[in-house]
Amino acid sequence: MKSNALPHGFPDNPEAWKKLIDAAPENIADAQCPYDPNDPSAVEAYWKNAVVSRSLPELREKLANRRRGPSRSPTKVPTTIRFDADVLAALKASGKGWQTRVNEAVKDWLKTHSAA
Repeated sequence: MKSNALPHGFPDNPEAWKKLIDAAPENIADAQCPYDPNDPSAVEAYWKNAVVSRSLPELREKLANRRRGPSRSPTKVPTTIRFDADVLAALKASGKGWQTRVNEAVKDWLKTHSAA
C-alpha cells in the first residue's frame, strides 16, 4: 500500500490545510447537508457520535459492536420485483422516494383486494 494514499491535490501538511481553510467561504449553502453547516452547535451535534479510524480493520473493529437504534416504522424486507422497463423508468423519474410511494400504493391496493 502506498505510504501517501491521499488523492492528488489533497492537502498533506498543516500549511496547505490553513491555506485551504482561509480560502473557504464564510457561509455555506448546501441543500443536501443534513444539518446547517453554518451553525456550530448543529455541526457538533451531528458529528458527536462519529467513528474516526485510520484503517479499514480498525474501523471494522470499532463498528463491530455498534447497534442500530430502534426503527421508527416496522423493518422493511428486501426483495426483488420485476417491472416493465417503461413502468420502472416512470417510477424512477418521479424522483427520490419512489420505492416508498410504490409501497404505499400497494398498501392502498391491498385494502380493496384480497392479499391471497
